[in-house]
Amino acid sequence: MGGPRKNQPGKRGWARRCAVQALYQWQLTGQSPSQIETHFLANEDLSKADPSYFRELVHQVPVHVTEIDAALEPLLDRPLIQVDPVECAILRIGGYELLQRPDISYRIVLNEAIELAKVFGAEQGHRFVNGVLDKLARSVRAVEFGAAS
Repeated sequence: MGGPRKNQPGKRGWARRCAVQALYQWQLTGQSPSQIETHFLANEDLSKADPSYFRELVHQVPVHVTEIDAALEPLLDRPLIQVDPVECAILRIGGYELLQRPDISYRIVLNEAIELAKVFGAEQGHRFVNGVLDKLARSVRAVEFGAAS
């Protein structure tokens, strides 16, 4: 009966959780990723997280935000500016991983995003996040998607 509990995030999962909060802060305050990273490292417990993956997300999502948003926009039922800021941060992390991290299975990306939306998003936010990222995965990971079917 030992071992990790189901639904307990691993180190990357914890990094994503922290990154959602950091990117939410970035979206709302306009602070630099470096400022936000410094704040998180000083004030948040990142002991469960993969710190290098946290840093990657906090710095690389803003670097690629134009490309990520351009990929997400056509899949949304409203302008990205009208999406809940927490769900926007989750979509951007998922979009980054789908577009820039082909080494991470699209299934993991979708599952992690859904879990983040269940923790941080609105009541049915996980359905919205799943729908958008599923469409993105089908278009940018078509070969991987087809192989899994």
